[in-house]
Amino acid sequence: MGNIFKKLGIGLVVGGALILVGHWQELPISFQVLFFIVALIGAVVFILLDAQPIGTMSGGKALLAVIAFWILLVTVCVAGASLLPQFDPEDERAKIDKLLGKERAASQKGKAEELIARAKALDEQVKALEERLKGLGSGQAVATAPAPSAGEKPAAAAGTGAGDFMKVGEEQWQLQECYNCHKLRGEGGKKRGPELDNIGSLLTVDEIQQKIADPKSFMAEGYEKEYQKGIMPNKFKDLMEPKEMQALAAWLGTFKNTSVNTPKPIKKS
Repeated sequence: MGNIFKKLGIGLVVGGALILVGHWQELPISFQVLFFIVALIGAVVFILLDAQPIGTMSGGKALLAVIAFWILLVTVCVAGASLLPQFDPEDERAKIDKLLGKERAASQKGKAEELIARAKALDEQVKALEERLKGLGSGQAVATAPAPSAGEKPAAAAGTGAGDFMKVGEEQWQLQECYNCHKLRGEGGKKRGPELDNIGSLLTVDEIQQKIADPKSFMAEGYEKEYQKGIMPNKFKDLMEPKEMQALAAWLGTFKNTSVNTPKPIKKS
């Protein structure tokens, strides 16, 4: 009996030490309680090592003993676990919201201000481009201005405004992370979408814009499975302003590298 109390005392001391270490490390109380219980379980195991061996049993008596032990073990595990502090996802979510609330609010505010500023800047660039086009239409440089192809908007007119417009398109390529699925200029792509280095030779700017806004409008040859699964997300019409989408389409329309095997787009809707 003395040996039992000795080992139980050691388990209590070890459990108390673990609680002190957990408190010193600022661990949650649930972890501290768990450490203490594990220490006690270890002490009980060492106590059982000194217990007298059970006599040999056979037949129905042995079967009943195994069933009784199994029921006792399951009961102790379930009941013991129910007494431990339980994990509550709502509590954890509330803690995370409290910790990150200010950062999220500041981030959303900054993002909104950035989008507004970009929208204003893009609007000014488009207005400047429209004024340029009006000047071209009045006969100042008609002879040198190439006519756009059927259905294609004159988004790539020469000049500073056009350069800025194309820059917006390239920014949208990066911002919308199109490179995750498509390869362009030898960069990006995870084989979920076709290479686009020759897309300008296969689709007009309007058709490219239609594909971005409605991914089901065109299907690339060889990508039937991806088309059926809807791999290309139908979200860009909500994430981009119409002018930003037009800029992206115009920028992609400039890629006409025939040495790259861009799959032929098939109009579906």
